[in-house]
Amino acid sequence: MALSAVLATTAWAQQPVKIGLITTLSGPGGYIGADMRDAFQLAIDMEGGKLGGVPVQLVVEDDGFKPGQGKQIADRMMKTDGIRLFTGIIFSNIAGATVPDIVDGGGIYVSPNAGPSNFAGKECHKNYYVVSWQNDTLHESAGQNANLLGFKKVFILAPNYQAGKDALAGFKRFFKGEIAGEIYTRLDQTDYAPEMAQIRAAKPDAVYHFHPGGLGIAFTRQYQQAGLLGTIPMVVAAPSVDATLLKAVGDAAVGINGTTHWNTDFDNPANKKFMEAWTKKYGADRLPTYYAGQGYDTALAIGAALKGSGGDVKDTEKFRQAMLKADFQAVRGAFKFDKNQHPIQDWYATKVEKGPDGKPVIKTGAKVFSMQGDVYAKDCKM
Repeated sequence: MALSAVLATTAWAQQPVKIGLITTLSGPGGYIGADMRDAFQLAIDMEGGKLGGVPVQLVVEDDGFKPGQGKQIADRMMKTDGIRLFTGIIFSNIAGATVPDIVDGGGIYVSPNAGPSNFAGKECHKNYYVVSWQNDTLHESAGQNANLLGFKKVFILAPNYQAGKDALAGFKRFFKGEIAGEIYTRLDQTDYAPEMAQIRAAKPDAVYHFHPGGLGIAFTRQYQQAGLLGTIPMVVAAPSVDATLLKAVGDAAVGINGTTHWNTDFDNPANKKFMEAWTKKYGADRLPTYYAGQGYDTALAIGAALKGSGGDVKDTEKFRQAMLKADFQAVRGAFKFDKNQHPIQDWYATKVEKGPDGKPVIKTGAKVFSMQGDVYAKDCKM
């Protein structure tokens, strides 16, 4: 009888923790979700199928860039598959439709990208963590970088959804100059000719835009075709200039000023280990975007929480105490959680230059912010 109980307990202990990874794998943002997914899986592979010493099983589904689909997948994973630990969502409108049901249902959500402002302040939740950023902060760093570059008059654009609104709010919060024009584009937009005309008429010192994934590729190509790239500089945040965009637009990206919390050239042991493993698995021709860096760090953060909680995701408070210690080495360097369970981290200026092989490469420059949190943390009552 006692032996049976021991065997049953051992068998239960060996059952992997299922992690529901809901992300965008199709459409113009498909490469974003693929990079995040592949980096997360890489962290699991590097530990032999475990995170934090705990066996895990990654269950991946494509939200199709549709909020309703993301919500349905999460509901099914919780009710049918018994999954309690989730990650993967890229876009804030999908997070807005999906995350509340997860955390209100007793599940845990750890964001590798989307960090909408409404979940960072009064609507913060003890089962909701963000490893990437709070949406505003990356754009705040772009606003500060515009100041440091000496721009006095900037035209700003972003898609009309939560992350786009957070983007322009964040940029304006720190930029000290004049806003020459402000436009919200459509989230499914492919033709930016009217916006190019308005930019040309406004004659700004620079253009700041937030267009992630395929939107950014289309915008940058058309910006060049309109003859604006050589006359009106771009100052952007990481989503508008990544490795995939460089490959897509080539020399058109040279000269773009950006900001980021991570880049492939970061000189720390954790990043060197990640870059070596990534290159070995995916090849030197596939440079990871910052979405991959965030996906990998998210896996490490979850691993640290699983290790500290003994793999228990049902006791959410035990998991939370382990998670908030942030006991892992992030590829971005210094990292800790603020009171709203969003990151406090450094931000750096970047610039696209031609590499030794003549191809565009993102080079990291000076630090823009040191250990910066977000403005909404003060409103979080946890």
